Amino acid sequence: MYDSILKVFSAYSLVAGFAIIGITMWLSYWLSDKLTHGRLHGSAIAILFGLLFAYIGGAYTGGSKGLVDIPLLSGIGILGGAMLRDFAIVATGYGVNVDELKRAGMVGVLALFVGIASSFVAGVGVAMAFGYTDSVSLTTIGTGAVTYIVGPVTGAAIGASSEVMALSIGAGLVKAILVMIATPFVAPYIGLNNPRSAVIFGGLIGTSSGVAGGLAATDPKLVPYGCLTAAFYTALGCLLGPSLLFLIMRGLMG
Repeated sequence: MYDSILKVFSAYSLVAGFAIIGITMWLSYWLSDKLTHGRLHGSAIAILFGLLFAYIGGAYTGGSKGLVDIPLLSGIGILGGAMLRDFAIVATGYGVNVDELKRAGMVGVLALFVGIASSFVAGVGVAMAFGYTDSVSLTTIGTGAVTYIVGPVTGAAIGASSEVMALSIGAGLVKAILVMIATPFVAPYIGLNNPRSAVIFGGLIGTSSGVAGGLAATDPKLVPYGCLTAAFYTALGCLLGPSLLFLIMRGLMG
């Protein structure tokens, strides 16, 4: 039985990869609904599963290629490769309607730049506190604090190590989970109860899964407005990370 499954999975590794990812996503969203009533977004749980599986795979295979070295899971290497990752990022950026963002006014646009800058500075500060001093690592971890997507995209572009990129993903994941949990509690104190404030909130915070989960727990009607600028936040972060932000860090750190 095992040999038959292994043969099929090895011959159709990409299909097997889709099946494994699909099962993981279904389980993650089921756990999100049953255990947290949607307050912790399913995508965050899926990322936690991914990090856990990556650690187990690395320990099991000796840290070479992780899960990809396991024949049954080799298809995940294709799905997790740079080509499909960058395709997904570009698709996210092109999927946003620019006219809708213009309706949010200059405040919404300003929130994007303020949100990216503040998250980046916070991420760089934490990285420096843990002993990182080179511009590549600082930029990668700093952009990871922007979102867990911007970090690895930036790291791959500027030549960061896999360990640093993993840290950037972890930083973004912690941010996303905190946003999901904290948003319903702070919403009454920051006036997060109308579309305009949701647009500004999405631009300042930026992490799409965190904003979606947090606003869904606050008021589901606000989710589209927050996710609108959050989508631009990711695309703008991927543009600024390996260019302007990296050049700034190189100028400061050498």
